Amino acid sequence: QVQLVESGGGLVQPGGSLRLSCAASGFTFSSYAMSWYRQAPGKERELVAAITSAGGSTKYADSVKGRFTISRDNAENTVYLQMNSLKPEDTAVYSCNAGRRVGVLEYEYWGQGTQVTVSS
Repeated sequence: QVQLVESGGGLVQPGGSLRLSCAASGFTFSSYAMSWYRQAPGKERELVAAITSAGGSTKYADSVKGRFTISRDNAENTVYLQMNSLKPEDTAVYSCNAGRRVGVLEYEYWGQGTQVTVSS
C-alpha cells in the first residue's frame, strides 16, 4: 500500500538546523511532484516547499526562502527538507505530500507528519 513516512523532526534551538526526510513506497515516486506542508496550532496548513517529479524546479513559501531547501532522490524514493536558521515561528507539524495529475484525474497522498519545535 501507499506510504509516506516522515522523520527527522524534533526540538531545536532558534538558529539551529534540522533535516526532514519523507520515505515513499507503494507508488511510482519519480512520477509525482513532492511537497512539504506545515500546520501550526490554530493555523491553517500552508505549503512550505515543492519540487517537480524530476527535481528540476522548486518553489518556496516567502517565509522560508533562503533558509529551507527541498530536494529529492528518486533512486531512494525519498524527499528531503533541509531547514536552516530556524525560528520559533517555524514550529509546526510538517507533512509531506505526493501529487500527480493524469488528464482530469488527480492522485494525492499524505504522510502522517513530524513535529518540529523551535524553542530555547
